[in-house]
Amino acid sequence: MSFRRPALLAALIAAVTLTGCATDEYGNRLPTNDTTMGAIIGTLGGAAVGAAINHKNRGKGALIGAVGGGLAGAGVGYYMDQQARDFQKQLASQIQAGAIDVQKRADNTIMVTMTSATAFDTNSAALKPGFMPTLDTISRIVNKYGKTTLIITGHTDSSGNDRINVPLSQNRARSVYDYFLGKQVNSQRLGYQGVGASRPRASNATEYGKQMNRRVEVLIEPVVAN
Repeated sequence: MSFRRPALLAALIAAVTLTGCATDEYGNRLPTNDTTMGAIIGTLGGAAVGAAINHKNRGKGALIGAVGGGLAGAGVGYYMDQQARDFQKQLASQIQAGAIDVQKRADNTIMVTMTSATAFDTNSAALKPGFMPTLDTISRIVNKYGKTTLIITGHTDSSGNDRINVPLSQNRARSVYDYFLGKQVNSQRLGYQGVGASRPRASNATEYGKQMNRRVEVLIEPVVAN
């Protein structure tokens, strides 16, 4: 993949110009400092090289080799069904409490969703210590079912400015990504991204909807041999 450096530089200049009016995911104005600038630069870099953090950009053959062979035929559905059952069983209390949601989908993928209120403090990408046992459980399960890939996506509500919300969402996704790496999840199975408020799952017109939209999702997909 090649990149247009002049276009990236122009975007960076525009970001610097607009930094003074940046706001957080709740609409509060943020001061300009090195952290804010780093987040903005990180977002521009992510826009330019987004594929670099996406496992789908890797060769399929290399990925299949990394996970010890892909799944095929009816084995795909069975494998993902078993994994979904393990999630439902081992995360039952967290699911019941509304701290996390697990959905097995018709396309043989699994979506694990965690709310930002459960996993992160406001405007922070640092994982709450109380959420780490849940991530430990998820890590054990995804290590057990190694013939899958995981894309971690951070989201915010529509409040504030995307020049802050997008890097915040990306940094939260990166925190989960780094945690999985620390639990020996194969790096070749992992990717992360932050999309800000661009993919709401509820209306941003209500506070409840905004809470639903502030989330981190982990999309678990089977590695298929054919």
